[in-house]
Amino acid sequence: MKFRRSERLIDMTNYLLDHPRQLVPLTYFAERYASAKSSISEDLAIVKETFEQRGIGTLQTVPGAAGGVKFIVKVSKEEAQPFMNELCDLIAKPDRLLPGGYLYLTDILGNPSVVQQAGRIIASAYADAKIDVVMTVATKGIPLAYAVASQLNVPVVIVRRDSKVTEGPTVSINYVSGSAKRIQTMVLSKRSMQEGSRVLIVDDFMKAGGTVMGMISIIEEFNSQVAGIAVLVEAEKIEERLVDEYISLVQLSDVDVKEKTINVQIGNYFNKQGEIV
Repeated sequence: MKFRRSERLIDMTNYLLDHPRQLVPLTYFAERYASAKSSISEDLAIVKETFEQRGIGTLQTVPGAAGGVKFIVKVSKEEAQPFMNELCDLIAKPDRLLPGGYLYLTDILGNPSVVQQAGRIIASAYADAKIDVVMTVATKGIPLAYAVASQLNVPVVIVRRDSKVTEGPTVSINYVSGSAKRIQTMVLSKRSMQEGSRVLIVDDFMKAGGTVMGMISIIEEFNSQVAGIAVLVEAEKIEERLVDEYISLVQLSDVDVKEKTINVQIGNYFNKQGEIV
């Protein structure tokens, strides 16, 4: 079956978006559309130009007989900033305040469009880094972790507070909660991650960073390396921050329970872009 160029472009774009960071040989597309490699190369040049103009991402070309193209997600500042502003407006709604000064974020983390866009933006920051797995702690950070991992095309590793019989043998560590100063436990299945992995930690909310430090300890037990830390929301006014190198989409600067006000602003995402490797 012979495809028209418009059909090839649509199908090719859809395939690349569904397979981020996966090397696709030109021969695959040539056979898929019964077209010459020269025609496929011209099509890919159009897709690449459109992706870059629209701030969707880019295509990386790998030369040689075993080469091909990879789609790499890249979210432009012009697209990311309005989303972060909208996210700040959502979080700043007074009815999010819970007793004790806590914030209700479950609806945001349960909104597929919000989570997918946040995941794209975080993944964009680490698109050029070597990431083997995305790690989060159960349970609220799981949707965001999967959104990031889907754009980086890597597995998700979920650290739990207690062991499950279905997890098999586990690695367990104790850590000190950064805010409550309580000793807590984290466990991770030994089958979850290979030694030597480069791990991107993703979480929904960070105060002092005790939970993140716990995940770092787990990663060290696997003789692996932290490749990055990203959070949706961070509490800004913390006396003792346990984590220094991280990116955040939103900063929570102040909560007044009596006045029912929540002050938020865009996080450090744009300031940290040049530091991510």
